[in-house]
Amino acid sequence: MCAQSHTGSYYAASVNHKTDYPQLRGEHSADVCVIGAGFTGVSTALHLAEKGYKVHIIEANRVGWGASGRNGGQIIGGISGEQRMAQELGQQGEKIMWDLRWRGHDIIRQRVEKYQIDCDLKWGYLDVAIKPRHLRSQQNEKNYLESHQFPHEVRHLSAAETAELIGTESYIGSLLNMGNGHLHPLNLCIGEALAACSLGATISEQTPVLRIERGAKARVISEQGSVIADSVVLAGNAYHLIEPELRNHLAPVNSFIIATEPLNDAQVERYNREDIAVCDPNFILEYFRLTADKRLLFGGRKTYFGSDPEHIKGMLLPKLRKHYPELAKLNIDYAWGGTIGVTVNRVPQLGKLDDNIFFSQGYSGHGVNVTHLAGQIMADAVSGTLETMDIFAQVKPISIPGLRRLHKPAVSLGMLYYRLKDLL
Repeated sequence: MCAQSHTGSYYAASVNHKTDYPQLRGEHSADVCVIGAGFTGVSTALHLAEKGYKVHIIEANRVGWGASGRNGGQIIGGISGEQRMAQELGQQGEKIMWDLRWRGHDIIRQRVEKYQIDCDLKWGYLDVAIKPRHLRSQQNEKNYLESHQFPHEVRHLSAAETAELIGTESYIGSLLNMGNGHLHPLNLCIGEALAACSLGATISEQTPVLRIERGAKARVISEQGSVIADSVVLAGNAYHLIEPELRNHLAPVNSFIIATEPLNDAQVERYNREDIAVCDPNFILEYFRLTADKRLLFGGRKTYFGSDPEHIKGMLLPKLRKHYPELAKLNIDYAWGGTIGVTVNRVPQLGKLDDNIFFSQGYSGHGVNVTHLAGQIMADAVSGTLETMDIFAQVKPISIPGLRRLHKPAVSLGMLYYRLKDLL
């Protein structure tokens, strides 16, 4: 395996702190070895460091290199597959899932404040409607939030109000939720890594893991070093390649983003004066928002498996122009993509491979929120509190033999299926 630097994203270009942790060399020991320095791994490590554990993180590339440092930066409440999980839990299921679906938001708020992480955190999210069934779903969501005394503003907007707020007539209405928001994900991930290190955690970058030797103490082995640890947490998600039994549980789905040159003040006022994140409800979705320096960041999922910036621009520009033809002449300064982990049953997978080998993966598009919840759950499980992890573990994953090896045709068929569902 060949280690890589960050993709050519807006986030990498505007990062506050460029990490340069050393490669793993020689033999080390830790209470916990975390494999993967995305949100799941870094969040887990910070929770554990706060509990007093000696933690070593091993990252194949750079901190936040994968989806954690490339995503749309939208903080969306809820857990993919939560209704199914609630049914599995019986009478207390809805209450349990309500408490879990917002916990990631709370963790992010608290960490940004506690560790003074500069990550452009803003609150405000618009769930836009394309079809009447989307409006019905939004009404159900509003009712659900109000029945639980949701502490943030939630308001329906008509088609005209939506157009007035975000400068496009593409939508028939929307649901404004001031409890969701957006941020610079790479700056958050690196900020959390720095916080963990301030509490004694150590990090090795540019260090692909080759294998794990299991036992009462596990040994995590790279090309030039190893870490002996009481426990190991696997946090590679869509980029995980170590344990074969996890590879067939989720499909790697690609999402792509472009970022324009900065908008002027008049354009900001017309197209997003309230600086909110916008997302449609489709599976093959589109999402957009402004960055801190007022670029329009626009993204969506596609059945493309490459990384050529010009090709990505060619895919997304027509989508952007459909909503904002007046912005067609803006320069596109950045274009990039990444991979998210989508499970077959859309339920995140948290559990154990052995008594001291834990894993978390498959957030299916809700990663910014749920990875932070997962980090807390993993840290609790390592320290012996397994109740919350077991809520996820009792929903058995659907495994498709050869899914990782044949993921391109499988994902293409899956995208076609969901595209047809979106059209209904």
